[in-house]
Amino acid sequence: MIRVRFAPSPTGYLHIGSARTFIFNWLFARKQKGTMVLRIDDTDVDRNTQASLDSIYDGLNWLALGWDEFYRQSERLDLHRNLAYDLLARGFAYRDFVPAAAADVDPKEKSHGEGPWLFNPEMRALTQEQSDKRAAAGEPFVIRFKVQRDPAHEIEFTDEVYGPQGKLTADIEDFALLRSNGMPTYHLASCADDIDLKITHVIRGQDHLSNTFKHILIFQGAGAPLPRFAHLPLLIAPDGSKLSKRKHGPVVSVTTYRDHGFLASAYINFLCLLGWSPKDNREQMTLLELQNAFNFDGVNRSNAVVNFSDADPIDPKALWLNSQHLRTMPVETLAPLAKTALETAGLQPYGDDAFFAHTVDTIRSRFTTLLDFATKGRAYFSDDFETEPGALEKLNAPGAREALRELADRIAANPEFTEASVEADLRKLAEERGVKAGLLINASRAALTGQPVGPSAFAVFRCIGRDRVIARLRKV
Repeated sequence: MIRVRFAPSPTGYLHIGSARTFIFNWLFARKQKGTMVLRIDDTDVDRNTQASLDSIYDGLNWLALGWDEFYRQSERLDLHRNLAYDLLARGFAYRDFVPAAAADVDPKEKSHGEGPWLFNPEMRALTQEQSDKRAAAGEPFVIRFKVQRDPAHEIEFTDEVYGPQGKLTADIEDFALLRSNGMPTYHLASCADDIDLKITHVIRGQDHLSNTFKHILIFQGAGAPLPRFAHLPLLIAPDGSKLSKRKHGPVVSVTTYRDHGFLASAYINFLCLLGWSPKDNREQMTLLELQNAFNFDGVNRSNAVVNFSDADPIDPKALWLNSQHLRTMPVETLAPLAKTALETAGLQPYGDDAFFAHTVDTIRSRFTTLLDFATKGRAYFSDDFETEPGALEKLNAPGAREALRELADRIAANPEFTEASVEADLRKLAEERGVKAGLLINASRAALTGQPVGPSAFAVFRCIGRDRVIARLRKV
């Protein structure tokens, strides 16, 4: 069975690149009828925070895709350590007793410009007896993977996105597996968990591609079957720089889009089109359509640009997709989301559920985000709304206000209240007054919504409701 995993580290909010990785894993698993694993990679105790973990859950819960199994690396440390010592016992690793301050220096810094630093040769040369004796005496050590040097050979694999990949073992340092404090490195913990959880496909960002060679060595040393690897193109800023939490701030946070009134379905659609295409020119797609269309052949090798500016953190393409989803999704799905947006803004839906759903369906065609229901659509849910200058001009047309007050009386006297009955009352009044019906149509829309344009004027009457229509027309 296909098994994939999404493994975020709780060191910041859910990055949109991470969210895309989660989505691609999810789509692949669902299409293949496989298992989606969420694994929190929280072994970096110095950087992990509860706030970051809460933010990751917050973002994932908003996307509402879900997962099948859940794990935390911090609860699996014995598994990681056991693998390190197993590799040590089998001759694939060795103890490095160089003091931690020296052992933890970045390999590039330690080379001193004299070529790549690959290992501490004196530590690698220790006999098993010498190593065991120093360890038994309590001397701290790091466990390193013993990369084959003589003869050097090439590690090869075929990436699902980038194709054939290869790297000589001579160009790979003897990387750390277990730190002197007993905590696993990323390489060890990730591979130990992937082996134990029987992950079949590792789908992650392209920045991890270079790590894959080390991970293959660990899998081979453990005698475990290799998963397939698929690396995704990076997301970059308009200036070509990698999207960074530190540099770009909330722009790269999933919850920034949520807080701007985005639909999760539209945001998922947007993220999928960053570096992937169904190859048939489709852009607006439902979750089921994305699931059926997703494959690695559609993933691009070039990085994808997220467009934003200092003044506006939202990508225009994302905004357009959101407007399309908002206008076309089933109203029974949209209505609860619109209700929540209204309540967050301190407004309450008017009428019963059916009436509210009809109102949402009527007014959504001109909206872009959920926030528009409480702003552009405020008049439908509150008597406290502003009248735009263009609407005021319609109201101030000669005779308009007086005619609207009379229209209110006619509506009140008519036992029927439908779009057809309101239209009949309005047109009859216009005829009697010798004015064009358009004058009263435009003036009534202005009085009822404070806006010069909108849905059909007679549809507006129904959405505002009989009692509120009469009250607003009488107040002009």
